[in-house]
Amino acid sequence: MQDDLNLILDDATESMKKAIGHLESELTKVRAGKANPQILDGINVDYYGASTPLNQVANVAVADARTLTIQPWEKNMLQPIERAIIASNIGLNPQNDGVIIRLFLPPLTEERRKEFVKRVNGEGEQAKVAIRNIRRDAIEAIKKLQKDGLSEDTAKDAEADVQQMTDKHIVLVDKHCETKEKEIMAI
Repeated sequence: MQDDLNLILDDATESMKKAIGHLESELTKVRAGKANPQILDGINVDYYGASTPLNQVANVAVADARTLTIQPWEKNMLQPIERAIIASNIGLNPQNDGVIIRLFLPPLTEERRKEFVKRVNGEGEQAKVAIRNIRRDAIEAIKKLQKDGLSEDTAKDAEADVQQMTDKHIVLVDKHCETKEKEIMAI
């Protein structure tokens, strides 16, 4: 019985950590004014009929604070990369000079910064919902164990542990969102 309880708590902890990890990866994709190659993560290029991540067909580098350069390993990949960037709807126009693609990141307007903050808060809210769903599943599993013979006191203690774990991870989500918001709003 105790082993099952520990397994439930460990699974909940692991799942909550994964939710935080997912939030962190999503927040790196939100542009904060300075060039960051990670804003191109998730863009796939048509590479000889196969959808391939951009970073597997080209070298992505930061030229300066507001410029990304994309150097394809094969010259014939310039057009597909350019099309993929335009189709990804990240708000950047690729400049193709026949050898390299440059992405110039314009300075963010106040309105655009507020849009990005809303997006960050939306990602944070999704992470909180995921964490609360993990809490709900863990508490349901604990109640099922209680029906199978786990003592009521042990079940209540385990539920309190799950709630404490949930609160800790919700605070982490808030901290991540707050940090990203400060980064976006900094001029």
